[in-house]
Amino acid sequence: MVDHLANTEINSQRIAAVENCFGASGQPLALPGRVLLGEGILTKECRKKPKPRIFFLFNDILVYGSIIINKRKYNSQHIIPLEDVTLETLPDTLQMKNRWMIKTSKKSFVVSAASLTERKEWISHLEECIKHLLTKTGRQPCREHAAPWIPDKATDICMRCTHTKFSTLTRRHHCRKCGFVVCADCSRQRFLMPRLSPKPLRVCNLCYRQLLAQEKKEAEAERRQAEPIRPAAGYEPSSGDDSDKSDDEKAEQWPADTEFYTSQVSWSSFHS
Repeated sequence: MVDHLANTEINSQRIAAVENCFGASGQPLALPGRVLLGEGILTKECRKKPKPRIFFLFNDILVYGSIIINKRKYNSQHIIPLEDVTLETLPDTLQMKNRWMIKTSKKSFVVSAASLTERKEWISHLEECIKHLLTKTGRQPCREHAAPWIPDKATDICMRCTHTKFSTLTRRHHCRKCGFVVCADCSRQRFLMPRLSPKPLRVCNLCYRQLLAQEKKEAEAERRQAEPIRPAAGYEPSSGDDSDKSDDEKAEQWPADTEFYTSQVSWSSFHS
């Protein structure tokens, strides 16, 4: 279908229509060989509550945005390279059905479809595009993914200290490493994670200690790799210092059965 639609007038018109709907707030989407394969409205789990979002599937990218006027005006355009995408189906909850997670190195989030058939179609088309791109480029599937943010309404207390209660004056924050909802005292630290942002990001105290330990370990490994190789014999062995050891820190367990999602009506269509 991609080969059939590439460089056709109908494909160019479809892409131009999508660009038109995003207006000046969106990036240009037309590229040689790029094909619009399908579009639809999915319910995306956002920080405050689930919201309908328009999604456009191209053969190399996934584009989504907020709906201002359906089929006429969208904004908050997001573009995700499909090479960076991994999919994970999720079980239904009482509030939300036909769920799956779209995982990338920079952002991961949960979406749901209006029906099981619609979910199967989305996942099937996405997996086919991802497989084709990885085969074409020779890249391996992405193995490091950003943690999805747990919705605000999932908890009324800090998920780290478990005693600070959130209120109008006590704000909720999110750790960019684990996605937990935490209080200000449990997330005062910032850490540079270039994969997510060029600026240091808010992290909870536990993740901060883990990231520091990982950074120290990697620096030590680089230092050892840079050391000159010493002869096996003929020299006196150097005296070795005891290496620093620290106990492994265990994250507090948070109930995994909290239901976060609610249902929305949506539709999808794929071009043939």
